[in-house]
Amino acid sequence: MSKVQKLTGGMERKYAVLSALSPLSMICEVVMEMLIPLMMASIVDKGIANHDIAYVLRLGLCMVLSALLSLSFGIAGARFSSVAAQGFSKNLRRKLFARVQTFSFSNMDKFGTGSLVTRLTTDVTNLQNLYQNIIRAMVRAPFMLITGTFMACMLNRKLSMVFLVVVPVLGTLLAVISVSAYPRFRAMFTRYDELNNTVQENLRAIRVVKTFVRAAFENKKFDTVAESLRDTQVRAEKIVIMNAPLMQLSVYSCIIAVLWFGGRMIIAGTMQTGELISFITYITQILMSLMMLSMMLVQLILSRASMSRVLEVLDEEPDIVSRENVSTVKDGSIDFNHVSFSYVGDAANCVLTDINLHIPSGATVGIIGGTGSSKSTLVQLLPRLYDVLSGSVMVGGVDVRQYDLTVLRDAVSMVLQKNVLFSGTIRENLRWGNQHATDEEIREACEASDADSFVRALPDGYETMLGQGGVNLSGGQKQRLCIARALLKKPRILILDDSTSACDTATDARIRSALRTALPGTTRLIIAQRIASVQDADMIVVMNDGVIAGLGTHEELLSSNEIYREVYESQNKQ
Repeated sequence: MSKVQKLTGGMERKYAVLSALSPLSMICEVVMEMLIPLMMASIVDKGIANHDIAYVLRLGLCMVLSALLSLSFGIAGARFSSVAAQGFSKNLRRKLFARVQTFSFSNMDKFGTGSLVTRLTTDVTNLQNLYQNIIRAMVRAPFMLITGTFMACMLNRKLSMVFLVVVPVLGTLLAVISVSAYPRFRAMFTRYDELNNTVQENLRAIRVVKTFVRAAFENKKFDTVAESLRDTQVRAEKIVIMNAPLMQLSVYSCIIAVLWFGGRMIIAGTMQTGELISFITYITQILMSLMMLSMMLVQLILSRASMSRVLEVLDEEPDIVSRENVSTVKDGSIDFNHVSFSYVGDAANCVLTDINLHIPSGATVGIIGGTGSSKSTLVQLLPRLYDVLSGSVMVGGVDVRQYDLTVLRDAVSMVLQKNVLFSGTIRENLRWGNQHATDEEIREACEASDADSFVRALPDGYETMLGQGGVNLSGGQKQRLCIARALLKKPRILILDDSTSACDTATDARIRSALRTALPGTTRLIIAQRIASVQDADMIVVMNDGVIAGLGTHEELLSSNEIYREVYESQNKQ
C-alpha cells in the first residue's frame, strides 16, 4: 500500500472522484449484462414454449433496456477511467520531475539522463495504461467472473464443474508465465535506457558527427543497441505469447464440454433448452473475463518493471539536503579547510586532496591549471553541487552545509564551461538571473558582458527567439549572454568557469575590465586557460592533480612557481 500511495498520492480531487466512479460504472454494467441471459432463458422456456407473444415482447423490451443501460454504464466507465488515468500520469510525472529537481549531481550520475527520460515517458505511460485498466477492466473482469460463476451454478451445479476444474489449472499456468517474464521485461527497459542514451548523445553531438564524417559509425552503433533491444523484447515476448493459446484452449474446451454434457442433460430431461443457452452465455462471459484477466496479467508484468523503476526515482534520497539553519549570506568570503572530495565517495579516489584556501570578500581570484587538475570541481563545491568528502567549505563564515540551498545558490552565480541557453527569447533567458530585472538592468548586464552590441544588431533585438540550447548563436555570443545572466543575480560570489574561451582576446579584455566595476564587493573566481585572463587578479591559484601547487600574484608565481612559469612562457613565446 505504501508503494501505491507513493504513486497516487497528491492526485487532484476531480481525478480521485473519477477513479471511484469508473469501477462503480463497471459494476453496474456487469449487473445489467448478467440479467440478459436470465431473461433470454425465460423467453425461450416460457414465452416461446407457451407461444406467449406478449410475454416475449415484454421480456424482450426489458432485455433491450438492460442492454442500453449496460452500454451507457460501459461508455461512462470508459470515459471516467481514461480521464482519471491521464490525471494519474500527469500527477506522477510532476512528482517525478520535482523529485529529479532535488537530486544532486551524484544522484543524476547514478541514473543517467537517458534512463530518467525513459522513466518519465515510457515507464509512466505503462503505469497510466495499468491504472486505467485497474479502475476499469480489473474491476469488470473479476466481478463478471464471480457473478457469472454464481449465476451458472444457480442454473446447474453439475454442469458448472466443467469450468471450476479449468480455472485453477489455468491460474497456475498464468502464474508461472508471470514469474518467468518479469526479469526479462526488466532487462528490456534497461536496453531502452541504452537506446535513449545513444540517441541523445548523437543528437547533442550531431555537429561533431558530421564534421568527422562518422554517420556510418553512429548508424552501426545505433543498430547494435536497437538489435540488442529487439532480442531482449523477443525473449520476453516468447514467454508472454503462451498466454493467448492457453486461454483459447481453455475457452473452446469448456464450450465443447458444456455443449456435450448440456445436450445430454436436455435429452435426459434434466435441463431445458433456454437454460442451456443461458448457461453457455454465462460460461462465455466467465471465460471472456478470464481472458481479459490474462491480458491484464501481461500488462501487469510489463508495468511491474516500470513501477519498480519509477519507485527507484521516488525513493532515491538526495545526497544534498537543504538546511534552514542560516538564511542569509553575510558576504563573499570563502574558506576551504582541509577539503578532500571524491566523485565515488571513496577516499582512495579523491580528485581534490587537503585543499586549504582563504579568499577575502570582494577579491578577484584566478584559478589556472592543466586539464583534469580539478579546477571546476573546486568551485562546484561552493554552491553545493557536490558535498565534500572531508573538511569544510565556508561561505560568509558559515559552512555551506548549514545554508538553505536556495539562499546559498542565489548568492553564488556560476557561468559553467558548457553554455546552456533555453528555447525562448533572449530577454527571457537573461531573466533566469533575475525574473524581475528591468530592461535597464538587462541592458547594463549585457554591456558589462560585451553582449549588448551584438544583441541590438539582431533583427528582433532582445526579443530574438533562441532555438533549443541557443543553436542560432555562436559560441562566443552564448558565453557573453550567460555572463550577463549571471551578473543579473547580483551575487556575493561570481564564478566564471572558462567562460570566455570562445571569445577573442580583445573581447575577453573588455569583459574583464567591465567586471572589475560591474559588481563592487562581489568575490570573483575566474577559471581560465589563458594567463592573460587572470594575471590582473588579486590572487592566482595554481591547481595540479587535485592539489594547490601554487598561490600568489602574477609576479610572485612567475618567480616562484615552475608550473605557472612554464604555462606563461608557452603562451608568450614571441
